[in-house]
Amino acid sequence: MVREIVFDTETTGFDADKGDRLVEIGAVELINHVPTGKTFHKYINPQREVPEDAFKVHGLSYEFLKDFPTFDQIVDEWLDFVGDDGILVAHNAKFDITFCNFEQKALNKPEFSWDRVIDTLEIARNMFPGMRVNLDALCKRFNIDNSNRTKHGALLDAELLAEVYLQLIGGQEPSMMFDEKKKESQHTSQVQFGSANGKIREARHFPLTEEEINQHNEFLQNKIKGAIWLSE
Repeated sequence: MVREIVFDTETTGFDADKGDRLVEIGAVELINHVPTGKTFHKYINPQREVPEDAFKVHGLSYEFLKDFPTFDQIVDEWLDFVGDDGILVAHNAKFDITFCNFEQKALNKPEFSWDRVIDTLEIARNMFPGMRVNLDALCKRFNIDNSNRTKHGALLDAELLAEVYLQLIGGQEPSMMFDEKKKESQHTSQVQFGSANGKIREARHFPLTEEEINQHNEFLQNKIKGAIWLSE
């Protein structure tokens, strides 16, 4: 069983070492690349003002966040959701993992090791070199509806990223993909060898007269010596 946690964070800025903090975490669980419906979502009181530049990105002000729990109050629930076996999937994972590890380390909580991290940004860059590979661009490429994404939001972005990730790795679930390919192959065969509307034609019969059968046998006996398909 492969268990993956696709997640996203929002912060007060770009540098935890300079005092920036998490303000939101959103995550969805996949089992064998299929969403289970289990999610994690928390707004976090950063215990500091939210700069205007950050507010423009996610729309979360300190006035809104100040009544939510601080990170130390939700960290155990977050780590329980991820679990010891969860593979962490994020877009530009270095950013999200660095912030989580900074906050977790400050509380003497386990940090996430990099060997359990998948960065969808790196996958997308390798797959589409030289092209825009932010979340909005990938949603457009894979025809994923992101019309509700007027601002960045951790849970919505995690849900969109889960869809993008499944496309980046080749589709939703291997057995489901196989079934779809099988149906597609069957349909193609019907179109190629059946009628124009995709329906397979019934076999047609061409009965021979006794005279035609005799002429055929005479031809085989006189022209093809020792034909193995001739009955004695």
